[in-house]
Amino acid sequence: MVQTIRRGCELINLPRNSYYYRPKERSLAQLKQEADLRDLIETIVLEFPRYGYRRVTRALHRQGLRVNHKRVLRVMRQNDLLCRPRRRWVKTTQSDHRYPVFPNVIRNLVSTSIDQVWLADITYIRILTAFVYLAVILDMHSRKTVGYALSSRVDTELTLRALKMALTERKPPRGCIHHSDQGVQYAAHAYVDLLREHRFQISMSRRGNPFDNAMVESFFKTLKSEEVYLWEYETLADVEKRIPYFIEEVYNQKRLHSSLGYLSPNEFEQMLSEKQNPIRSCQITLS
Repeated sequence: MVQTIRRGCELINLPRNSYYYRPKERSLAQLKQEADLRDLIETIVLEFPRYGYRRVTRALHRQGLRVNHKRVLRVMRQNDLLCRPRRRWVKTTQSDHRYPVFPNVIRNLVSTSIDQVWLADITYIRILTAFVYLAVILDMHSRKTVGYALSSRVDTELTLRALKMALTERKPPRGCIHHSDQGVQYAAHAYVDLLREHRFQISMSRRGNPFDNAMVESFFKTLKSEEVYLWEYETLADVEKRIPYFIEEVYNQKRLHSSLGYLSPNEFEQMLSEKQNPIRSCQITLS
């Protein structure tokens, strides 16, 4: 029998030691290390249910753990911890109106600083018997949500509240570009007048083209997959409690963005601030 196997190995050009190979049994220390890694990954996934294996790997690195992304993928796959994305898109733009529209001035534009371009859009959130509408304004450079508002009505008052919050929070310089779709909520006189009062340059997407504002669409995808789809909102009050928490405490403060070098928007803006004011940063650290 042994001679037959050896001859078979020779016939198919396998080295003879292949016959004698036995897989190594993992030690108790290795098994414990694997279990500890799984527990750390589970902790991260519980807080950020829609993190993929690459973001989980980066989060582990930030905790001081040196681990390869392939290993993280294997552990997540074996323990059913990989996220399953859900794709949904619903048109909320009403472009049939009598107000003037503005050309798209951010096509092929690469932002170089914060408060250079603001991106605005609206999405819906389903509750038990109706819909709640969320208007947001994102900074194009840092991906930070700088303004938002919630309402049971999708009207200009909703977008105005989000804009006023952003203006109070940021005080942008003259010439900051405000980009949105051609919806009536952004083209209305009240909204455009407020933009002009603060010396914004106004930009709008091409009609019926959500890809012209893809960064906000990406934010909505994150919001829905990592927050909205995980909760069963019943009332407007439920939404008003959870959404601000997710935006301010999770998305802006903690969530790692691959486009920002796996920093959160707040960390990215803090890094920019320290680069621009190294002396002030040093004084704060020393004090």
